[in-house]
Amino acid sequence: MDSKNKKSSSLSEYPPVVAVLGHVDHGKTSLLDTIRKTNIASREHGGITQKIGTSEIEIPHEGKKRKITFIDTPGHEAFANMRGRGVMAADIALLIISSTDGVMPQTKESIDLLKASKIPFIVVLTKSDLPDKNVEKVKQQLLKEEITLETYGGDVPVIEVSAKANHNIKELLDLILLVFDLNHDKYHFSAKNPLEAIVIESRLDQKSGPKATVIVKNGILKVREEIFADNIKARIRSLINDKGQQLKEVTVGQGVEILGFEDIPKVGGVVRSKADEKQEVLLEVPKETEAVPIGPKQEDESQKGMPIFIIRTDTHGSLEAILEALPKELKIVSARPGDIESSDVLFAKSVGAVILGFNIKIKPDVLKLAATEKILLRNYSLIYEMIDEVKDLLEGKRLSMQEQVYGTAKVLASFPFEKTKVLGISVLDGRVAKGDRIRLIRGDEIIGESHVSSVRQGKDQTSKVEKGQEAGIVISPLLDFTIGDMLICHN
Repeated sequence: MDSKNKKSSSLSEYPPVVAVLGHVDHGKTSLLDTIRKTNIASREHGGITQKIGTSEIEIPHEGKKRKITFIDTPGHEAFANMRGRGVMAADIALLIISSTDGVMPQTKESIDLLKASKIPFIVVLTKSDLPDKNVEKVKQQLLKEEITLETYGGDVPVIEVSAKANHNIKELLDLILLVFDLNHDKYHFSAKNPLEAIVIESRLDQKSGPKATVIVKNGILKVREEIFADNIKARIRSLINDKGQQLKEVTVGQGVEILGFEDIPKVGGVVRSKADEKQEVLLEVPKETEAVPIGPKQEDESQKGMPIFIIRTDTHGSLEAILEALPKELKIVSARPGDIESSDVLFAKSVGAVILGFNIKIKPDVLKLAATEKILLRNYSLIYEMIDEVKDLLEGKRLSMQEQVYGTAKVLASFPFEKTKVLGISVLDGRVAKGDRIRLIRGDEIIGESHVSSVRQGKDQTSKVEKGQEAGIVISPLLDFTIGDMLICHN
């Protein structure tokens, strides 16, 4: 065996790290969900997936079991920086394009990021099962963007897939591994090298303290090891993968959430085993524990009467992306990750501010205080909804009133129903009604947002159920719920 084949063989020990880029609503989430279902290592059917910003699957490939790590990067244009961070941590990228919609603004933005990164990528044309697809049109659009596809004699592979029909999913995974193996000369990583990992997400957990998700690019990360992320020290207390498993060590290509940092490391920062003042910082972002005043120190005439904002987000990466996307003339007096507290409401009252939350929990007592003090408070699960409403407010339009909680319920059971599942619930407070927006919560984690599409008591359809009653509800879209989860019904 020659040296080239030896190197290629050794690379197969490590999973390729794959960033997923593309326009919003072009099928990235559906594709990743379908890919995860092909995972031969997943023994717990319907098991809980931890949202740590990365996920790993294992598949059979050419007679071997091979792993692939995916970085879960959002799709809206406001997340350009996060996608750029994903590319830096990745070995390969997937450029997701709907075969019905073609190249869109965020697609072009993703193409620019890929060209700048110079990493191999694959064009993935989604929704190939739809009758109105136009694959040739998309390919011509890509040629105009100077993407030379293999079908036209170039070097960029292209594949049509359908997450709904499970078409070409296994072929896509095989193609990822093939591209990874063929580009072995671009990779210089090994478990024998000194530790080097990249922070792709960080946050402050109110119970556990600072947490960071990293992708290991070189070396081995071990529990109880002392590490530094841009000179922020950590004695690793736990390493948790996307399946919620506690690991003793992780190596090249694996993503893991670390608990044990003394402070919140910068997203994009480099993790090493020794402190180094000259460590590379891939992205400069504010410390998570700080409130960040934004905008000019002195108010000019154009800013008089402009709304003032307080912003709270789920993670550091979300905060970074939101600050990048919001209008630059916005007056922000405080912005940091973390839940909205009563002190934030009182601060908002003292300065006359609007409070904006992104993908966070709001306690009922905080909502009551905001209503009492007449503080406008909004919580969003989609960043572009926040941006659009803020722009409307700046144009003189009124934001709808703060989030109103109609009721809370606990998931007691799960029943199959046609092509979906019924959630057996007990209403703990208020009511649950057909048409309600619901937020699914597991412990301190928000699993997702959905709507109540049907409510039943026994065999009878009903419009709503009240406190103390039990019922079966169908939600759309279906979320990855489990027994014991909480449901918050809101406006």
